[in-house]
Amino acid sequence: MAGLWVGEAALVTAGRRGRRWLQPLLRSAALWTLKHVPHYSRQHLVVSRSLCSVGYDSNEKTFDKILVANRGEIACRVIKTCKKMGIKTVAIHSDVDASSVHVKMADEAVCVGPAPTSKSYLNMDAIMEAIKKTGAQAVHPGYGFLSENKEFAKCLAAADVIFIGPDTHAIQAMGDKIESKLLAKNAKVNTIPGFDGVVKDADEAVRIAREIGYPVMIKASAGGGGKGMRIAWDDEETRDGFRFSSKEAASSFGDDRLLIEKFIDNPRHIEVQVLGDKHGNALWLNERECSIQRRNQKVVEEAPSLFLDSETRRAMGEQAVALAKAVNYSSAGTVEFLVDSKKNFYFLEMNTRLQVEHPVTECITGLDLVQEMIRVAKGYPLRHKQADIPINGWAVECRVYAEDPYKSFGLPSIGRLSQYQEPLHLPGVRVDSGIQPGSDISIYYDPMISKLITYGSDRREALKRMEDALDNYVIRGVTHNIALLREVIINSRFVKGDINTKFLSDVYPDGFKGHQLTENERNQLLAIASSLFVASQLRAHHFQEDENSRVPIVKPQVANWELSVKLHDEVYTVVASISGPTFSVEVDESKLNVTGAWNLASPLLSVNVDGTQRMIQCLSREAGGNMSIQFLGTVYKVHILTKLAAELNKFMLEKAAEDTSSILRSPMPGMVVAVSVKPGDLVAEGQEICVIEAMKMQNSMTAGKTGKVKSVHCKAGDTVGEGDLLVELE
Repeated sequence: MAGLWVGEAALVTAGRRGRRWLQPLLRSAALWTLKHVPHYSRQHLVVSRSLCSVGYDSNEKTFDKILVANRGEIACRVIKTCKKMGIKTVAIHSDVDASSVHVKMADEAVCVGPAPTSKSYLNMDAIMEAIKKTGAQAVHPGYGFLSENKEFAKCLAAADVIFIGPDTHAIQAMGDKIESKLLAKNAKVNTIPGFDGVVKDADEAVRIAREIGYPVMIKASAGGGGKGMRIAWDDEETRDGFRFSSKEAASSFGDDRLLIEKFIDNPRHIEVQVLGDKHGNALWLNERECSIQRRNQKVVEEAPSLFLDSETRRAMGEQAVALAKAVNYSSAGTVEFLVDSKKNFYFLEMNTRLQVEHPVTECITGLDLVQEMIRVAKGYPLRHKQADIPINGWAVECRVYAEDPYKSFGLPSIGRLSQYQEPLHLPGVRVDSGIQPGSDISIYYDPMISKLITYGSDRREALKRMEDALDNYVIRGVTHNIALLREVIINSRFVKGDINTKFLSDVYPDGFKGHQLTENERNQLLAIASSLFVASQLRAHHFQEDENSRVPIVKPQVANWELSVKLHDEVYTVVASISGPTFSVEVDESKLNVTGAWNLASPLLSVNVDGTQRMIQCLSREAGGNMSIQFLGTVYKVHILTKLAAELNKFMLEKAAEDTSSILRSPMPGMVVAVSVKPGDLVAEGQEICVIEAMKMQNSMTAGKTGKVKSVHCKAGDTVGEGDLLVELE
């Protein structure tokens, strides 16, 4: 049963003191579930999540109280394990995060500053004061923020507070890409050719890039998570890459040092999870395939990798452990490799922290990595030997982001979650998140909504469960990337395992366009949309029937509904009739039977189309006939009118489209970092107009045509929303 994950409901009181989770009943050696859920007042918060099937030894004492120096889903993840282990927790938060889920889950919470990360989650003085105030004995940093900051670890050590992670020597050695590469060479780990020093300026970057040979990778020395990384194919891109990467690195890590190395074209990104203790023991916990990326940030991960054979897996694992032992590594960490088509692998970097994608490793091994980190930090030796580490089943993780996947595979979106429902009712599904209905996705932090993980006995089952989970995931109020995630996991190349880090750009060279409907799928969508339209019309007629009405309404006797349905600028004639819960729909010379419960108030609708079960979401229905339906992951806009209304609609004037050739609008919410033009300037097509930072990523906005600047509507430091006017050309 190792690696099986089940949905778990936990009730957390609103007050910080005395807050507790319901004690789950250990139904078997592997499954945790709730015995019962008593009635609670409205002051209680319901949080549904899942945890792995591991036991906790109540006699093994670790810490009384741990401060979690992070936010969002990873803070919730750490707090969850702490509660299982009987450890009290302290949450830190910025002022805008005061009502966040991780704050409500913790036993105590301390505000450490305003929204900008530099003044809150990176504010070491405020965090140290919070530790002193609450009497926390240890700190878990999660990932990002201060998780790989050696100065923070030193401050904790000076205050006699345990850092739940490796010691400062390992953080410095492995967190610095330059030093880690030299150490990797000495430990006989395969490394990528490149420049081993710090790049001083753009001119030196160009010189080094020429010596290495294009293409090159420019990346932050202290970086991670795709921040501060750029690929350059020529001198101009190297100069731009140096400028943007150094700014992103300074913003994200407080360290603008960069290095340059050879970019290996079409590689796989495969990483090895390691775990070490303070007694010289170290293990490798198999690998994770992380090749599906955009802008050097992972999107879909899985464990194990379909590409590796046992020999290559062992070689990578042994080199990862050799590197960990070279720096006396004691905690959970990850050694990342690039692997070419011939299974040659090269050390990329080591992350001295818990990885975002750690749940897939937990699924196939049955280990709780947060628990292991806490045990190691307390000084306990590892409980397992290398031979004890299994590969049991298959796990897939999709990173669900508040992003628009139709813009560069995912530009950030902001907003408030008006409706939110995780697919935890499905088997083999785990969701790690730190949000709830009403939560805000802001410009200040990473736009991740959750990590959606599915587990199966094999890869096929795990992928099918992921497909179902994505279809059953309800997210309203923000744009999200579920359409892209679903298309990736059903793509024939992905299913075969034919992937690399350029997968998205190779499969979608012109950008992501959503699911491309087959003729049969199109007819299914038209039939479902028509059925929804008729069902809503019948419901409206039902509400109009009132025996006590002073003006009697005659119920229309309609046997067949003749409809005009517009999809993708094509108009289709549809005839629908109803018999009980089943609609008979004629479309494009095909007849389809559509059966469903037709609960129009439900965010999820399960319908059967000629024996094929589909889970759809009707996102909106308007009186004018416009309808948005999420079908096969993609949102389709359908316009439905009765035959008479469609004939009359031909006489309606159409709104003229805005001429966008002479204006530049912001494609995303963010902050203006720099403006490069002023009124009267002449600009060429492709010339940089301004730079916008969103979620710590810097984006260059360029002119769409050659012209003269008429007006500038922004300045450095301004906060802009998606669609805001930035610059006008004459």
